[in-house]
Formats: sequence, structure tokens, C-alpha cells
Amino acid sequence: MKISALLSFFAVLILSALPASAMSPNEKLVYDVSWTGVKAGTTTQELSTKGNELHIVTTTRSTPWLDTFFRVEDRAESVVVRGSGDRFGFPKYFRNKISEGSHRRLKEARFDQQKLKVESKDLLHKTQRIDDISATTYDPLSIVYYVRTLDLVPGRSLFVDIYDCKKLWNTEVKVLKREEIETPVGRFKTIVVQPMMKADGFFARTGEVKVWLTDDALKIPVMVSTKVKIGKIKAVLTGGSYWPQAAQKTD
Repeated sequence: MKISALLSFFAVLILSALPASAMSPNEKLVYDVSWTGVKAGTTTQELSTKGNELHIVTTTRSTPWLDTFFRVEDRAESVVVRGSGDRFGFPKYFRNKISEGSHRRLKEARFDQQKLKVESKDLLHKTQRIDDISATTYDPLSIVYYVRTLDLVPGRSLFVDIYDCKKLWNTEVKVLKREEIETPVGRFKTIVVQPMMKADGFFARTGEVKVWLTDDALKIPVMVSTKVKIGKIKAVLTGGSYWPQAAQKTD
């Protein structure tokens, strides 16, 4: 399994999604991504609001030692039309730019919520397609926003529809347990979830993936880990302009 693929994967999972009623107008989260304990890259997520839209931009960069033989420079963005009241909203636009070694990918999707259609384009291969979607379909970035507005109960699963510019996937997310963990920015009470990945690209099946979300209304991802053929890859919150309040240490 290439480190670059997992760096891209973390760029999707590591998002700061707040319920509409508690949404901060501007926000930035920074994560260190490591492989077998060695830092391999950095993922940064930034959120801004523009009128009734949420703009999410996630970038992933490899560290200099990895750049020497496999440079990673990925960027994904999503535009979400905010819903009214407690309703989360729906995706409007998604763009995915991948640059990993010699591999390049540039795709975008435009969602029509009224017609329940999505038009996607492969901008490098000059192809396009139109697919049907459900009323609760999200792109690979906005889906995490949506999941984190839901009530997560350990022992239960939820199912979400994801369109990845090629196919609509119905994906199971298992809610495993509550756990208290230590990170560079503090100790947190968390809920551990396990997305059962199926799709290509960001949501490729890469092994056992677990995500630690703060056990509060914000559900901020403070850590993500996955097992690979050799070792483990982990992404941990290290800073930015916002992170949730840390829990008090227990004896």
C-alpha cells in the first residue's frame, strides 16, 4: 500500500464539521500523518462560510524525505449549500486534484438537488458523465460533515450515500465504542467509528480504518489510524486555529 494513497484518504476523513447552529465562520485544523512512527506528511483543512454556502478545502503535502522519491501534493474542495434549521444541507460542487509521484488526477462534480442528478468530468481525459443520485447523496468531503451531525451510538451502524465522481456508494459506518485518548493538543473523550470503505480513490479499501471523534456536539476528528501490510499509518490533530476543549486527565 502506497503511503500517498493513505495521505489522500486522511485528507477526506480529517474535516472539521460543526452542526449548522454552532458553525464557526472560519476554521483551520492541522494534522501530522505518520507511518510506523515517522512523520510522512501534513494535512490541513480550512472551512469558510460565504453567504449560505460552506467552502471546505483540504490539502495534503508530503514531508521533504518522502518528496525525494514520491512527492504528494493533493487538494480537494467541496461547496455545500447550507440547510435551514437543523437540516444539514446538500453538496453543490466537488473538485479533486491528485498529484502523487507520476500519478495525476483532476475530476469535478456538479450536483443538481432538484433533478437528483450529478454531472461529473474527468478534466485530464476530457470525459464526462451524468448519474442519478439519492436525495441524501454527498461527495467525499461533505459526507463527513453530514455524519458528524448525526447521533452516534456505540454498537450501532449508519449508512451513507457517497458519490466519488464515478459511482454512487452506499457505505456502512460502524460506531464501535467510547475511548479516552492522548494527543499533542490534549487528552480527549472520543467516540470511535469505523467506515467500511468500498469505493475508489479517497474511499478505497485500505485496511482496518478507525476514526476518533470528540464525544461532544462537535465530533471533531482528533485521530485516524489504519493498518497496512507493513506497520500502521496514523493522523493526529496537532494544531490550527481551532480544536475542541481537552478532557481532564484521569488517574
